[in-house]
Amino acid sequence: MKLQQLRYIWEVSQHGLNVSATAESLLTSQPGISKQMRLLEEELGVPIFARNGKHLTSATPAGEEILRVAGEILDRVSQIRGIADEYCDPEKGILSIATTHTQARYALPSIVETFIRRYPQVTLTIHQGTPNQISDLAAKGIADIAIATEALELYDNLVMLPCYRWNRCVLVRRDHPLAETKKLSLEQIAAFPIVTYVFGFTGRSRLDEAFDSAGLESRVVLTAVDADVIKTYVRSGLGIGIVAKMAYDQEADKDLVALDAAHLFGESLTHIGVRRDKFLRGYMYDFMELFASHLSQELINRAMNLKNKQDVARLFEDYEIPAK
Repeated sequence: MKLQQLRYIWEVSQHGLNVSATAESLLTSQPGISKQMRLLEEELGVPIFARNGKHLTSATPAGEEILRVAGEILDRVSQIRGIADEYCDPEKGILSIATTHTQARYALPSIVETFIRRYPQVTLTIHQGTPNQISDLAAKGIADIAIATEALELYDNLVMLPCYRWNRCVLVRRDHPLAETKKLSLEQIAAFPIVTYVFGFTGRSRLDEAFDSAGLESRVVLTAVDADVIKTYVRSGLGIGIVAKMAYDQEADKDLVALDAAHLFGESLTHIGVRRDKFLRGYMYDFMELFASHLSQELINRAMNLKNKQDVARLFEDYEIPAK
C-alpha cells in the first residue's frame, strides 16, 4: 500500500468519481490513476468503488470506510509536513481561506494587505462560496480556515472562534419614499419589493425570522450572493436593498441612502472556523489575530483543546467581541 494510492482514491472521491478530472487536477494521467486504484483494490482484496463498465458509480460500503481512514491519514501527513515547514522556514508557505463575497470584498482587504507585507513569502489563496461550501472546505482540510456568519456550526470538527458582531442597513435611492425616514419599521420595509442575500448567506436567516415573528410577509423579488449586485438593482429601481452595514461605502455609494436596521434584525456574529486537529503555522495565528485582535495564539489554542462547541462558547463569554 502506497501513500500515493491513498491520495488517488481520496482525490477521486472528492472529484465526483471523475477520474479524468482528478488526473487533470493532480497533473497526472488517467490510466496511471486507474492502474494504481486497481492495484490497491487487489492488494486489499475488496473493491473500493462500484463500477458500471469503465465508469465509477459509487463507493462500496468497504470503500466508504477506507476513504474515511485515507482522508485521516492524508490529513496527518499534511500536518507532519506543516510541522517540518514551520521549523525549516516559518515565514514561507501557503494560507488558504474560504469565505463569502461580503467578507472578501469588505472585511478582508486591509487585513490581506497587512498580512502580505508581513509575510511576502506566503502564498495567500481566497476561495469564495456559500457558507455551506466554505464550511465544507475547512472541514475537509482543503482550506486552512473558514470565515463566515452561518453554517460553521453544522460541522462538528470545526472550532468556531467569534470574531466580530455586525448589523444590517436598508439601502434606497435618494428619491425613494423611505429616504428621509428617521427610524424604520418592519411594516415600512414590507411595503416595498426587497433585494437581498440568497438564503444561507450573510445572516439572511435573521431577516426571515424577523418578518415571521412580526407576522409579516416580505416581498423578496431578487436575491444575490454579492452585495454589489444588490446595490446595482437598488439603483435600477427594482426594490430596496438589505445588506450588511459594512457593505455600504459612503464614497462609492453616495447615490444611495443607508438606513439603520440594527433595531429590526438584531446582531449577527462572524466566526472563523478551524479544524480541531489542524496544525496551525505561526503565520496562520497571525492572520487570525489581524482579523480579530482578541484572537491571540494562546486563546485559539485553548479553544481548540476544548471538546465541544458549548465549552468554546463559554470560553468567549468573558471576552468583549467587537462590533463592525
